[in-house]
Amino acid sequence: MNRNTDFIPFARPDIGRGEEEAVLRVLRSGWITTAGEAKSFEEEFARYVGSPHALAVSSATAGLHLALEALGVGPGDKVITSPYTFTATAGVIRHLGADPLFVDIAPGTFHLDPAGVEEAIAREGEKVRAVLPVHVGGEVRGMRRLAELAAKHGIALVEDAAHAFPSVTPQGFAGTLGEAGVYSFYATKTITTGEGGMVVTKSRQAAERMGMMRLHGIDREVWNRYTEQGASWRYAVMEAGFKYNMTDIAAALGRVQLRRAGEFLEKRKAIARSYRQAFARMDCLIAPGDSEGHAWHLFLLRVDEKKLSISRDAFIDKLQEAGIGTSVHFIPLHIHPYYEKRYGFRATDFPVAYATYRQVISLPIYPAMTEGQVRRVIEAVLSTAEAGRRI
Repeated sequence: MNRNTDFIPFARPDIGRGEEEAVLRVLRSGWITTAGEAKSFEEEFARYVGSPHALAVSSATAGLHLALEALGVGPGDKVITSPYTFTATAGVIRHLGADPLFVDIAPGTFHLDPAGVEEAIAREGEKVRAVLPVHVGGEVRGMRRLAELAAKHGIALVEDAAHAFPSVTPQGFAGTLGEAGVYSFYATKTITTGEGGMVVTKSRQAAERMGMMRLHGIDREVWNRYTEQGASWRYAVMEAGFKYNMTDIAAALGRVQLRRAGEFLEKRKAIARSYRQAFARMDCLIAPGDSEGHAWHLFLLRVDEKKLSISRDAFIDKLQEAGIGTSVHFIPLHIHPYYEKRYGFRATDFPVAYATYRQVISLPIYPAMTEGQVRRVIEAVLSTAEAGRRI
């Protein structure tokens, strides 16, 4: 088999004729930055998740920054979050002069431990300004208890829902369960605009603040200054804001992807079922649970090194040799040099996150995968596990 031509990438966006035509329409319109497409995307997304306010932004990182800033996080504050996430989650806290207050994940999950959050609030008191849970892989856990804790102590609850569209819980869509929620539309995510994201909030005040701050702190939307009905060279800079707006090119792509979100989800769920059924018979493989509302952005397989003669890293190498692209979600933040140096962390400070990281492999799970590719991934994982089992 020619592995170069038959390689299965870890992720691949599903872009069709509808997306191509939408982008071409914008390119031919003569207006390619933020205008009507972005506004329509916001309105359609808000209706989809049932939020009163949605703001299209240049990335989920930008959205997290805007949300925390709008809710008043600043120098001297602490924001409780998980070390088991991508650097953007904690990086935006540092941008605001605040400090991330890491709490370990709950055993057997990839998510913040509510008991640990309660202990951190009791220990740090009024310094804690917000709680920022991460819906890793598209699964939502512990939000009811986190919401209770946040309300009890007057702390903002902001969801890092970068992986979690369109996750639905009995309380509503992931991202709509706190004061604000942020989604990612990066190229690997459940829907994509190439680069981009969306912030939703129940608060009109927060939405207005974020709307102003995402475009330099100017008091008017840029497109209103140049269209016939709003043409004027006058504007006022109200705050030292950011450059976080989404272009109409990206929004046009996102609007089509949004209409396909349900189709994409069903395909990912089918792949997850196939993986879970296949791996259940191997005691050295630990598949993720199929919880209610799971978006299946990631399939986070854990390997039990106590039952294998090869390491997780060697397991990944074997899959690569078989033409299977993988990734690892995540290298915990507390073992990265920046956080080690600034806060003096050691690997053992958050033992569940560290142990989970050393076990996990993210397998391909995206709508464009064929049945044959899914079978190849399964066969490669099972054969690698079988060959590496301890006798």
